[in-house]
Amino acid sequence: MKQLLGQQITAAAIAIRRRFIHAFGKQHSSGIWCFPSFYAIHTDDKQKLRICGFSIGKAKTLIALCNMLKNNHHLLNLPGDENNLVIWTQRLSKIKGIGPWTISYSLLRGFNYLNGSLHADVAVQRNLQYLLNCNERISAKGTEKWLAQYSPWKALVAAHLWQQQSNASY
Repeated sequence: MKQLLGQQITAAAIAIRRRFIHAFGKQHSSGIWCFPSFYAIHTDDKQKLRICGFSIGKAKTLIALCNMLKNNHHLLNLPGDENNLVIWTQRLSKIKGIGPWTISYSLLRGFNYLNGSLHADVAVQRNLQYLLNCNERISAKGTEKWLAQYSPWKALVAAHLWQQQSNASY
């Protein structure tokens, strides 16, 4: 869920995330609000998600993702080996609104899978262009080709590129 929310970290996205946590999360005894589990999101929560600031498409995607996780929660406890990563990739790719970037980022963050690809990310491409001191924009295909040399750590290198010029603190 965090990856879906974090696709575009802007002031608006941070506000949406805050409203989401307050609407669906739980408050710890210390007063800190905790990020909700996928069990907190239900099929009939589309309007509540819209009030938080989600588009209808994002709301539907988040509900579908939570339902998939509820039906396959046992997979969360499996090791991040290649077979399980293939299963996750197949299941996630069936959800409308979840594409290769979200899948790779989720596998990186959730399973410590370092060989995914974030080559289609605009910030990764822009920061690679900056790193290589190129005048012309580097395409997703060019970024993918450049990242290939870092296998089996492509996603880790791309994540560093992604944050290279970021001054966001969240």
